[in-house]
Amino acid sequence: MATTNLRHALFCALITLIIAYPILGLNLTAQGTRVGLEGADTRTVIAIFLAALVVFFFQLFRNRIMAQLGRVPKLNPFSGRAPMPQARRVRLEGWALAGLAVLALIWPFFASRGHIDLATLVLIYVMLALGLNVVVGLAGLLDLGYVAFYAVGAYTFALLSQYWGASFWVALPLGAMLAALFGLVLGFPVLRLRGDYLAIVTLGFGEIIRILLNNWTGLTGGPNGIGGIPEPTLFGMEFGRRVKEEGNTSFHETFGIAYSGEHKVIFLYLIALVLAVITAVVIRRLMRMPVGRAWEALREDEIAARSLGLSRTAVKLSAFTIGAFFAGFAGTVFASKQGFISPESFVFLESAIILAIVVLGGMGSQIGVVLAAIAVTILPELAREFADYRMLIFGAAMVLMMVWRPQGLMPMRRIQIELKRQE
Repeated sequence: MATTNLRHALFCALITLIIAYPILGLNLTAQGTRVGLEGADTRTVIAIFLAALVVFFFQLFRNRIMAQLGRVPKLNPFSGRAPMPQARRVRLEGWALAGLAVLALIWPFFASRGHIDLATLVLIYVMLALGLNVVVGLAGLLDLGYVAFYAVGAYTFALLSQYWGASFWVALPLGAMLAALFGLVLGFPVLRLRGDYLAIVTLGFGEIIRILLNNWTGLTGGPNGIGGIPEPTLFGMEFGRRVKEEGNTSFHETFGIAYSGEHKVIFLYLIALVLAVITAVVIRRLMRMPVGRAWEALREDEIAARSLGLSRTAVKLSAFTIGAFFAGFAGTVFASKQGFISPESFVFLESAIILAIVVLGGMGSQIGVVLAAIAVTILPELAREFADYRMLIFGAAMVLMMVWRPQGLMPMRRIQIELKRQE
């Protein structure tokens, strides 16, 4: 047994060196018209070998370390408490979400422009994560191409505004409905797939959409993207210094106040907040309806669900369609916020980040997904000095979560029925 552990530890340390050294220990440098290869500094090389040493000792004493880590939750003073009653838990979660919404409504009037802009991005990820939570967390369908629906919503607004002059409010429902249509189309080919096969097909669908947007230069602009996407208006009032559309008025002139660039940022933030609240409320309501119960039944045991009369086709299609609908919402807001979009904004990494938010928050849990979206979006901005190691830190955090709390930050609680013991 000891020899086996030693061999496994040596193998893992060697793999760490093989993977880490070419990535971190070698640098490409431009030497005129040629590209040269240089080694990293001494500190980086030492760090790589220390990482390999840590992996070696961890794998060598893995059983002892995991046994000690298994005792950590016992230090929690609430670990021995009885589970909270279902009705009280749902009520407290509802109050917590309402409190977050009220706090988010007041906060932008006291924050800086940069913080408000970052908060808008957080709300976009909240909408995306809540939509993916329907597909992955509730229905149990692993979707690795969710960013495709996000792109459909964004490009719908961009193309409608470029070719037909459509406003944000016209493009918002159209982008969401077109994304839902794409979700419906994706649902049909994957009705008989599950697990890894489903993940591969959805991953391919996401890449097909991105490559299509990248190569269809006559319509989408290809790699150059689409710029000049208009900002949302409020009853015909624009938030820019000068009015762009004939017949509109400016916000600051209508109310007789001085122009400020923060007005536009706050308004877009409030739109994102309202849409995020609508997303959370609608999905929360669907979870309590028969369709929500059908999603959970399909996730737990598809064969048992079909034996009870549930239509696998209808349940899967409804999950894909509703999840894609809210991704279209988020894509429209993103396009309006950025003013410019390109296929590079919708790469596979975006799908991975959204999926990681759902897993970290707790699959099926709304409050957990919201908290995870806030953490995943804001923490990298607070530690910009570690920007080069962002994905490394992100991966380490995922591993630690899987070890200590695999159910997520705020796991979804299911209704439990206790039967009295018969004597």
